[in-house]
Formats: sequence, C-alpha cells, structure tokens
Amino acid sequence: MDIIFLRELKVETLIGIYEWEKRVPQMLQIDLDIALPDSRACLTDDIGDALDYAKVAQHLQAVLSEGHFSLLEALAEHIAQIILKDFNVPWVKVGVAKLQAIRSCKMVGISIERGQVK
Repeated sequence: MDIIFLRELKVETLIGIYEWEKRVPQMLQIDLDIALPDSRACLTDDIGDALDYAKVAQHLQAVLSEGHFSLLEALAEHIAQIILKDFNVPWVKVGVAKLQAIRSCKMVGISIERGQVK
C-alpha cells in the first residue's frame, strides 16, 4: 500500500463550544495519511497518475474556512469524508489538534481512520 502524508498542515477555522469560539477563528494542526488507490504514479512518474497533495491542502483550507464545528471529533469525521469522497481514495487517517487549548499543553486532538485498507 502506498501512502501520501501531510504533516502539520495549519488551518484556521471556527471550532468549539464556547461563544467566543464561535466568533474567533482558531489555528488547527492537521496530519493526514492517505492511501493511494494504486501505485501507477510510481511507474509513470506522471502527476496525472498521482494524488496532488497541494490540491488536498488547498481544498481543506477552503472548506474549513467556511464552517463551524463544535467538536474536534465532528471536524475530523468531516475531513475524512472529504478526502475519501472528493479524492477517491480507499483509506485515510486524520489527526486534528487544537494548539494551546489547555495551558501547559502544546496541543490536544483526535486521530481517526476511515475506509478500508487493501
């Protein structure tokens, strides 16, 4: 199985249950492991056969800049479904973290896996 990964993608979005969190965007850190449907790009060396990780990052930043989620769990699920459906991949692991949400803690977050590993 071939996996593309993105680490420490920074995205601003409205996230949280408190009133101020519904008005003030927060910086999140997203980590992705995305299983490729095949290994064709390894053989052809052609971007047309690859998953364009720049497009993945841009798409997530655009979608997440428009919404609000109360919980990181719901946001992670939303990201997983976007990756699975919009990029037609079989499996994804999504990690989402709030930075400095708790004093003396660098980040808090969740990691989920969705889809089927071949």
